[in-house]
Amino acid sequence: MRTRSISTATALAVLFSSAALSVVAAGTASAATAHVTSPGGIVADGPLKRVFLGDSSAGTVAVTDYSGAVLGSVGGVTGVSDLAVSDDGATVYAAAPQIHEIWAIDAATLDVRTRYTVSTSYGPRHVAFSGGKVWFTYGDQWDGDLGSVDPTVDPASGTDPVTLTQFPTEGTGSGIWGQGLLDTDPSQPGILAVGETGLSTDSMAVLDVSSGKPALVAYHNGDYTLNNGIGDIDLVPGGTQVLVNGKDRDAYADGKFKAAGSYPDGQFADVAPNGVLAQVNGGKVLTYKPGATLPLHTYDLGTSRTAALTWAPDLTKVFALVGTGVESGGYNLKVLSGPTLNNPTLTLNAPSTATRAKLLTVTGRISASVALPAGVQLQVTRTDLDSPNGKALPAVTVKADGTYSFNDTPPAGGTVTYKATYAGDTDHSAVSASDKVAVSRTATTLSLNNNGKVYSYGADVKFTAHLGTTYKNRTVEIWANPYGGDKPNKLLKTGTVDSSGNISATVDMTRDTDVTAVFKGDARYAPKTVKSTGYARVKVSTAVTKNYKKAAIGSHTYYWFHKNTSPVVTTTMTYYPGRKQRLELEVYYNGKWYATDGSPQYFALASNGKSAVSLGAPGESGIKARVRAAYINNSSGDNVNSNTYSDWKYLYFSN
Repeated sequence: MRTRSISTATALAVLFSSAALSVVAAGTASAATAHVTSPGGIVADGPLKRVFLGDSSAGTVAVTDYSGAVLGSVGGVTGVSDLAVSDDGATVYAAAPQIHEIWAIDAATLDVRTRYTVSTSYGPRHVAFSGGKVWFTYGDQWDGDLGSVDPTVDPASGTDPVTLTQFPTEGTGSGIWGQGLLDTDPSQPGILAVGETGLSTDSMAVLDVSSGKPALVAYHNGDYTLNNGIGDIDLVPGGTQVLVNGKDRDAYADGKFKAAGSYPDGQFADVAPNGVLAQVNGGKVLTYKPGATLPLHTYDLGTSRTAALTWAPDLTKVFALVGTGVESGGYNLKVLSGPTLNNPTLTLNAPSTATRAKLLTVTGRISASVALPAGVQLQVTRTDLDSPNGKALPAVTVKADGTYSFNDTPPAGGTVTYKATYAGDTDHSAVSASDKVAVSRTATTLSLNNNGKVYSYGADVKFTAHLGTTYKNRTVEIWANPYGGDKPNKLLKTGTVDSSGNISATVDMTRDTDVTAVFKGDARYAPKTVKSTGYARVKVSTAVTKNYKKAAIGSHTYYWFHKNTSPVVTTTMTYYPGRKQRLELEVYYNGKWYATDGSPQYFALASNGKSAVSLGAPGESGIKARVRAAYINNSSGDNVNSNTYSDWKYLYFSN
């Protein structure tokens, strides 16, 4: 069983004041995507087909199935920094450096079997399982070392299962500095790779731990000829090589290392049991066949924040911890399928525009870094308004140079999508490509009556839409959008027009209203929308008080007042928040009406729509006056109605 270690740069430890244990047993998979705040290890369990994730800031070890669905978690693993799984897949081991423990967790039930105390001030940090033991690194940047846990020893027996100071000093001088990275390989049981961390991070070693006591196989120390710092180390299946930083292959023999080639630039990697490499390079994960320079499969993750990855032992998937779109948002588990299959590149190019019922040509190319079979065929579909679920077109055979083309006559207008699909083969994954064409449609006629007409407040007005010639769709929608932000656009009616092409809806005209008729188009006729605006007056009236009688003078009825009495004019108007009435006062002189000084004036309406104004007493007799109220669009504080005037009220002042 292959394990992977998280580098010091990404295994962030967050101090917690408590190491209390909490366990959530594994059960039915939830729909939740596995998420960690600070990655603290990732390992895949082949026998159980599970993935374990450490979260150092939360102090948890979560478990998912191979689809990434969360099955459960173990809490209290304070500052968990790395994970390893036993060869039989039965036990997961978690390093908890802040509480100086290694936890043994039942991989099936998530029960905590044992908590091993490691007597050190720094660590354990990285863990690996090899030769029947759990190996771990610990120590500070100047004094790192290797320890082990023998899971066959019961801590209650009086024998300590934990052994420290096991990195060989013979042939290595001072051993390693810092809490070294560890890696194992199922094809090399008992072999352990160690990569030094700390200020000087270029030393590395391969150890044979099959006897239970580490023996030095190869060692490289501190001259920076092979690397300039180690952030990741992997054993390469088949023996005699390690991979450093996901890129450089270093061979070992006779106790020493030497450069043996490299992959294209990457940050870190994991090597599958068959030698296929999964490499993180910026915002992508790429897989390579052993020693290849062209990628086998490329996954674009959309972010460069990838913290860790590991292979499924059956090679069907790669699991990666990929950063969310927010820097502080942590990491989600991504399941990358088909990593050992070459993913071809497929293009499809259709004209941007075309005429309905006229021939068009679509072209494209398929290519792959692993040769495709001869005579590759692509399945082609066309999706349009007549075939919204897609219509299969004749299969297309790819030419020897990877290009292809086909002709089609689109029967429907609008957006037409052509899609080509290669189903894949034993060496290649499936791939699809598509392109859209704007296919022309004939314009139809659509009209709506009553545009610009003004109506009394509350009038029921019938708006009629008329639809011209179409293909299949004879449905029209009628919408009403009253002026003012408090009234939303409302669908009044949707339905099939009658045999004359008409459909009607009634609007209660309490406000100026935009009425819209919508035809959504069909396979041969383009959509169309028309708008008609109807205008609504307000309700407005005035009442005059303080008069002592009413009597006619000429053709008008006057309210009679004593010359020292102030008339009160009360206006009642349709209310709207912030609305004001405009009051006009005019005096009759020498056969004409003249506006008084300061007239007109605006007065706020109360919430009941009323506004009372005292006009003042003239102190003279024989004066004729008249007064009226008005709503003036915009000037009265809003624009939801049309200009409306009350009738004039006539006033006469006597002795």
